[in-house]
Amino acid sequence: MTARIRLKQLRRLYAISRLEPGDAIPGWADGPGFVSITRTDDELSIVCPQDRVPDAVRQDSDWVAFKFEGPFAFGETGIVLSVIRPLSENGLGIFVVSTFDGDHLLVKATDQAAARRLLAEAGHTLL
Repeated sequence: MTARIRLKQLRRLYAISRLEPGDAIPGWADGPGFVSITRTDDELSIVCPQDRVPDAVRQDSDWVAFKFEGPFAFGETGIVLSVIRPLSENGLGIFVVSTFDGDHLLVKATDQAAARRLLAEAGHTLL
């Protein structure tokens, strides 16, 4: 059985920025709302409202974000897959961020209408 998820669309447009792995976390990255900061050996990746990101920063902008309305147990399986499958099977690019308490799905703003339709057709509820 495929999970049925409630998704809440966040109001702002988001950017996914890439900095060098040794860079300090910039002040513009912090602030209210959804922000994700991930450091690996290869990069410092920041997802935040795009109006905070300086033009000179390498970024991919114009993403809309959907928050998975949980709670979900760590051992619960198929949650993210049930949401990304109908999108990826229909050629929509996605970016997923997972946190301790939940998940966020980002799709390009130009794909927003198609994403909402495909998610609803898959049985998910969009708030």
